[in-house]
Amino acid sequence: MAFDFDDMLAKIKGRQWALADFDWDAPGAEMIDPELHAKLKPFLADLMWIENVGARGFAAMAKKAPTETLAEIYRYFHAEEQRHANAEFALMRRWGMLDGDELPEPNINVKLVIDFLDKYADDMSLSFLGTVIPMLEVALDGALIKFITDEVKDPVAQQVFKKINADESRHLATDYAVMELLGHATTRKLVIDFIGGWAKPSLIIGTLSYVPLLNKMRDNIVEMGVSEDRLYAAMERFAAVAERAPIVNRVPMYRLVRMHGRWVIDRGHKYHLLADSLVKVTAHIPERFLRNPSWSKALTYEPAA
Repeated sequence: MAFDFDDMLAKIKGRQWALADFDWDAPGAEMIDPELHAKLKPFLADLMWIENVGARGFAAMAKKAPTETLAEIYRYFHAEEQRHANAEFALMRRWGMLDGDELPEPNINVKLVIDFLDKYADDMSLSFLGTVIPMLEVALDGALIKFITDEVKDPVAQQVFKKINADESRHLATDYAVMELLGHATTRKLVIDFIGGWAKPSLIIGTLSYVPLLNKMRDNIVEMGVSEDRLYAAMERFAAVAERAPIVNRVPMYRLVRMHGRWVIDRGHKYHLLADSLVKVTAHIPERFLRNPSWSKALTYEPAA
């Protein structure tokens, strides 16, 4: 059955929510295990910025969408990812992880990816963005949100992540449908998109920032207590797209991203020799070269409607 983008857009419009929907002062903030609390702080700081990586990707995808309906869906997804970041920001404040109006600082690898997307995302094809962004959502949001929902008993966090998870489910359903749509392109277009994309020096820069980000986040997730089985399960969800719709295999970037994702979760793969080296190298980049983007001023924990 063909995916109904108009129906999805109607669902998205009807299921919007706001930070003002939650009682941020309700009891339950003290229910987090102290050991988990300490591990959650740096990870949530990174996660709220990674949500904005997704937002920036969707903003660029809206400009590449083949129909106005899909463009509008992507504009909603852009806003939803920003809302997720703000909700996670509000949870950090609720749990006493921040000092006053402190804005959490992402790690250097997150900053590198944000800087790359700010500069180059609008020049990337839909086949590139439309395969990389879903993989990030599956591997990071999928595995982590399930873990937090299971381990954090705070009822407000449960409510918040239930909303976030519902949004992400609609994102992924649309992402998978778009990958199937991309698979129907002519062989010539698929080849031109793939070779043309990799011919740009900017994509090499992006890869050199993307690889250490995934490696560092993978290890951080495991260190926080997330079972590696969850990461494998999340990645298999991405791989299963081509099982349900074999035509997706015609998209070269999908096949490359799927292969790379399997390398990332397999800690014994030789790929990690390169990825770990890049993590060490990027750790020495001076912070002054990577300032927070101007749109970071829009991040807020305030429960606006």
